[in-house]
Amino acid sequence: MKTIYLGNLPVEATEAEVSVLFGQHGEVQNVSLVKDLTTGKPRGFGFVEMPLEDAERAIEALDGFDYKGRYLRVNEARDRGARPPRRSW
Repeated sequence: MKTIYLGNLPVEATEAEVSVLFGQHGEVQNVSLVKDLTTGKPRGFGFVEMPLEDAERAIEALDGFDYKGRYLRVNEARDRGARPPRRSW
């Protein structure tokens, strides 16, 4: 299983639409679009989980792809490592 970072996504895109887009290149296990914690509005990026070979095919096909007027950034997600806890103001 490989996690793909998906950036420069139009804010009106839904998880179902992203799943269909990536599904053209293989089996999609999970789609998670990130939303702002305060407003609940989409932040324009997310993550897609796919089997290794399908993920590589999707990255190759969709990086730079014009989707609803935005050029997608698609690459392998990087591990952010351990992060300190968030402060609540």
